[in-house]
Parts: sequence; C-alpha cells; structure tokens
Amino acid sequence: MKKRVTIGILLCLLCLALIAGCGTGTQPTQNPPAEQPSEESGEEGTEGTEGTEEGTEGVGVTEGGRLVMGLDDSFAPMGFRDESGEIVGFDVDLAKEAAARLGMELVLQPIDWDSKEVELSSGNIDCIWNGLTITAARQESMEMSKPYIANNQVIVVVADGGVSGRADLEGKEIGVQKGSSALDAVNADELAALVSQVSEYPQNVDAFNDLKAGRLSAVVADEIMARYYLATEAFQDLILLEESLAAEEYGIAFRKGNTELRDAVQAALDEMVADGAAGEISQTWFGADIIIK
Repeated sequence: MKKRVTIGILLCLLCLALIAGCGTGTQPTQNPPAEQPSEESGEEGTEGTEGTEEGTEGVGVTEGGRLVMGLDDSFAPMGFRDESGEIVGFDVDLAKEAAARLGMELVLQPIDWDSKEVELSSGNIDCIWNGLTITAARQESMEMSKPYIANNQVIVVVADGGVSGRADLEGKEIGVQKGSSALDAVNADELAALVSQVSEYPQNVDAFNDLKAGRLSAVVADEIMARYYLATEAFQDLILLEESLAAEEYGIAFRKGNTELRDAVQAALDEMVADGAAGEISQTWFGADIIIK
C-alpha cells in the first residue's frame, strides 16, 4: 500500500512555507508565449527529438542523450518562469535530478497545454512532466509512470464575493484551463449543469485575473497550484471553497510504446524516493515531503 499524506495537512504546510519564504522564494509571473523555448533548451528546444536516436518512438534512454520535457511554463509551482524568466519548479527539479542520474541532458520545452498529446505523439517532446493528472484515457493513449503526487480539483472564488458554496454558482460563469483535468472534473460533476457557462483559458493565471476583475464567479483548478498562487500578494483576495470536485494523482507521460524510456525514468525516480533526494526537493518547494511512497 502506498503511504498517502493527507492533502489538507500537507497543503497547509505548503501555504505556511510559501508565506514564510520557504524554498526558492520565486513568484509566478505573467509568462511569455509558450512557443518560446526556455534558456535551458536553447535553439535545440524548438527541434524536439527529431533526428535523435533517443527521441524516436519505442527507443528509450541512451547515455549522453537528450530528454525533452514538455511543460506549461505558467503552472506554478510545478513548472513556471520566475521573475528573471528562468523556468523553475518542483517538477523541473525532479526532472533535472532524474536526467542527471540517467546521464541525459534535460531540455525544457514549453508547449501549448491543450496540444500536449499531439506534441508527445509527434515526437516533438519525449515526456510530459508538469503536474499531469493520471486518467484512464491518458493511460490508453500514453505510457504513464506511477503516481508521485496526490492532488484535488478545487473551486477558487473571491473572498466576500457572495459565493460560499457551489449552490451559489447557479447561473454563473466559471473558468478553467483549456485541456486540463479541471475541465474534465467540471464536465463530470453536477456543477457543469448548474453554471451558465464554463470558459476555457490558455493559462490558469488568466482565469484568476478574470476572477479578480469580476468577469468570472469562480475558477476550478488544481489545489496544489491554486494554493501556491493564493499565497502570493497578487491573489491574496481569493479563497478556496471547502467543497472540492475530484481527487486525483500526478504522473509522467511518455509516448505510447516507449516503455523503455518510461521504465528508465521511473527507476531513477524510485531511486530518488528511496535515497531521500525526491523528499528533499519536496521540502524545498512545499516545506514537507508530499511524495507518494
């Protein structure tokens, strides 16, 4: 049985740690377009794995190869740009450590999150490692790792904005990130029939800004990410409702058929969990070890 950490307790620790300045101290910012490669990827970042042996379907890890990691570079604290424009985050640090243990060069490739499956299947990226929720559909179309983080889909509202429960959202407009598990959770919940409209946004921060501006009545989003944003000065006037929509787990996705690369990365991650390296990275970002054992 996997040991699970109660999400309420660990996320309270997260919020306290962030307020106290634990970890990197970086704040999420309004990010450049996702098509622009990160500084870490350089010119190679736009090429993906085309022409490289390790990037072809079904081929796994080779010594000295590249691991092209697709991510939404606005998804704090998993992977986002800090104030200097550098891509940082919890998943980024995990991937860096795993790639180093495999003798691979990690290339960070920002992508349009709504097109992540196409980016992966076409060979532009080798994996999606960015707070990706494990679903039955994704397990059918991708090679998924074991879960490594537990999460919930939550409802974010304006404090003292007149919404104290989901019943108050009847006939109101809510927002979600396009192509996200938050959208799946809304569509699978009675909330979809209750609200007047579900608006989809390229990035979660865009939805939060519209919520602050009064153009939305609520936003449904990942709890880990939402609590990170709500601990910052920019979004301190937003709160979480006590009611959540769905419990879920994060995993790493690889191209269908590429079990060799999936197994190699999984072995590196398992080793990191066993020797405490993953826990140390979690402590840095969350002030607690929230890795699923």
